[in-house]
Amino acid sequence: MTKLLRLTILGVIFSALPGLCRAETPASILGKIVDKRGYVMAGLTVRARNNANGTEYQTTSEASREAPDSHDGLDSLRQVGLINDGTAVFSFEGLEPGRYVLVSECPGVDRILGSALVEAGKTAQVELLVLPLTETGTTAIDKYVASSEAQGGRYPAGNISYLNVNDALDLYFMWVYFLILGLLSVYGVYRYRLIYLFLRYQKHRPQPKSTFTPNRMPRVTVQLPLFNEMYVAERLIDAVTRLEYPRELLEIQVLDDSTDDTTRIAAAAVKKHFELGFDISYHHRDDREGFKAGALEAGLKKASGELLLIFDADFVPRSDCIRRMIDYFTDERIGMVQMRWSHINADYSLLTKVQAIMLDAHFVIEQVARNRCGGFFNFNGTAGMWRREAIEWSGGWQHDTLAEDTDLSYRAQLMGWHFVYLADDDVPAELPVEISAFKSQQRRWAKGVVQVGIKLVKRIWHDPRLPLRVKLEQFFRLTGNLAAPLVIVLALINFPILIVRYNQGLFHLFALDVPILTFSTVSVIVYYLVTQRYLHPKTWKQSIKYIPFVMSMGIALTFSNARAVAEAMLGVKTPFVRTPKYRIEDTGDTTWVKKSYLPRRLSLPWLEMLFAIYFVFTIWYAIDSGIFGTLPFLMIYLCGYAYAAVMSIAQARMNFRRK
Repeated sequence: MTKLLRLTILGVIFSALPGLCRAETPASILGKIVDKRGYVMAGLTVRARNNANGTEYQTTSEASREAPDSHDGLDSLRQVGLINDGTAVFSFEGLEPGRYVLVSECPGVDRILGSALVEAGKTAQVELLVLPLTETGTTAIDKYVASSEAQGGRYPAGNISYLNVNDALDLYFMWVYFLILGLLSVYGVYRYRLIYLFLRYQKHRPQPKSTFTPNRMPRVTVQLPLFNEMYVAERLIDAVTRLEYPRELLEIQVLDDSTDDTTRIAAAAVKKHFELGFDISYHHRDDREGFKAGALEAGLKKASGELLLIFDADFVPRSDCIRRMIDYFTDERIGMVQMRWSHINADYSLLTKVQAIMLDAHFVIEQVARNRCGGFFNFNGTAGMWRREAIEWSGGWQHDTLAEDTDLSYRAQLMGWHFVYLADDDVPAELPVEISAFKSQQRRWAKGVVQVGIKLVKRIWHDPRLPLRVKLEQFFRLTGNLAAPLVIVLALINFPILIVRYNQGLFHLFALDVPILTFSTVSVIVYYLVTQRYLHPKTWKQSIKYIPFVMSMGIALTFSNARAVAEAMLGVKTPFVRTPKYRIEDTGDTTWVKKSYLPRRLSLPWLEMLFAIYFVFTIWYAIDSGIFGTLPFLMIYLCGYAYAAVMSIAQARMNFRRK
């Protein structure tokens, strides 16, 4: 009995020894602080309090890359994937077993709390989640406080959050950014459709229904509207008198609204050719009511021809021009025939080369696609022949818009008249050699088209005879200039977007940016290259180097065109601003700098200069942050605004000094 009692006591003692040993073995806590925005919460004070006896311990979090690799706990966490390089970690050693509450604090975030159950001889692994303060939500706190020098510097390699944890301000910029790019992409899809239609129908060249017999040739009136064109008026009049058409069937009207020496030059040229036997007359108006549309309307009342051929002052028609158009009017449904514009001075400068590429795309891709697929296309104001009956039946020349040509074109086609576009027959014209004239020309066209859209889009959309594809085509055509103010907003938010999207990975790039850029940007490149390949099949590759400048010029026009759109939408009336020409035909001709019509001082170039400076700073930030993929797009903005501003200011100062 005594022996049995002794054995029992010894058994109890030996069974208790492991527990006593475990009670004396120290425990530890190893944890990490996780911020899903991507910041490393290094340098934070972390406290651990034992719930049973209130004992409190304190340590500091540090970046895992700075933690000693020899620490067994860290190694184990790395092995199981609980921490990665750049994660903030902390540890407590020599703890008593029990339950602990973990507390840490950081400016701009909720109090960081956690708990751990610590067992003797074991290491408890914990993860503390950082949540931003909901009542602050400001970019300054959320993005910069946590990544200040006290927190371990700029982590991770910057201070920008991922897409799925952006704050309210981030999301605002993101929504604006992608909304604008989305809208531009829609117009990019429309541009791809035009390219497809062009490629599909480029070989479907129009053919006249019949030919006029010599004894049934119609009488043609050539109308030459002029306004202050002293340098090119005589050139135009001389070229028109060389047209190959029976002289007894050809009438020439010089419709001059000029207020300068153009009146003397034009009147003298008319007098000279009248004495040579041409049926040519000079008409001068003092009031300039209705501008160009008013002049054409006044000329129409006095014209004797059943067909009317119109040329602006900067054009030099070829002698066979009438012969190439006239036979299409054997079809009584044909109301207008338009020829393609070509360029006398395309190689004069970088500006004229860029203009030529931009205009060629319109006259090749757009006009061909619209005409040959059965849609509407517009008379371009010059180098086109009208059936008089089509003008009169469609309401005549109206001057409630600055695009009287587009206005009449759509009204005539709504009345059932058919148009013909001759892409392979061209009329040479002179391009503006100074940028302010080019911008004023583009501004007038942009405003005029928007005005026509306001006037006619409802009528077009509700016409039951038109198929949906034609209605959609006209909607995109008449609203395309609304992109200008959108591009300005896009330019403004480029820098915030660099901040917001800095740390997004390849997934976001390919999921969001690549599809949008394919439609909004790549479509522009394809648009111009297809045009150049069609016009210059042997040398079109030489145009590739100009494409970045063409895209930059599109950016350069945004302020001018946005102003035009705003004026059109608000109903602001402005006069018809002519585009001055200087008879520049040779690449070495610099005489235009001493001629009249140079631009006055303008305010928009200074705004363009501010945007150029803004993009210098944005590009610097992108380079400093290693965001090199954005540089090509930022450079397009910089080059566009800088070129437009510098050239406009320089040419305006030149004109000021000359005066």
